Amino acid sequence: MYRVLMPVDANEERALAQANYVTSLPNAENEVEAYILFVFTEDSNELPQEFEKFKSASRISSVRRAREALEDDGVEVTILEDSGDTEDDILEAAEDYDVDSIILGGRKRSPVGKAIFGSTTQGIILSSDRPVVVTGRGDA
Repeated sequence: MYRVLMPVDANEERALAQANYVTSLPNAENEVEAYILFVFTEDSNELPQEFEKFKSASRISSVRRAREALEDDGVEVTILEDSGDTEDDILEAAEDYDVDSIILGGRKRSPVGKAIFGSTTQGIILSSDRPVVVTGRGDA
């Protein structure tokens, strides 16, 4: 079984681009197992207020849409959630679940934006000992 970690944020288009990549892997319906990870951070404040009391990754629309897309193509899916530092949580989940690759959703940022705000994608690429794939950012 080929295991992939698919960290997603609240952006549905990016999550669907990641799911589309996973379903395009050879024999995905029989050979791929996907772990969708949502990390609740301070940036999660943009989520609807009702998530404050019952934080659950499975209630996030991007997670639901990605799960549906994967399951529709026969890919086995496990939903994971965490809170804290996104980069560390992604690397830790990759290790804990012994995934074969990490599938990230691309986000366009200027070089100055990366320098000021950091880049989770860049950090994962530089820190991971596993292959990292960065998909297109969808329409967002």
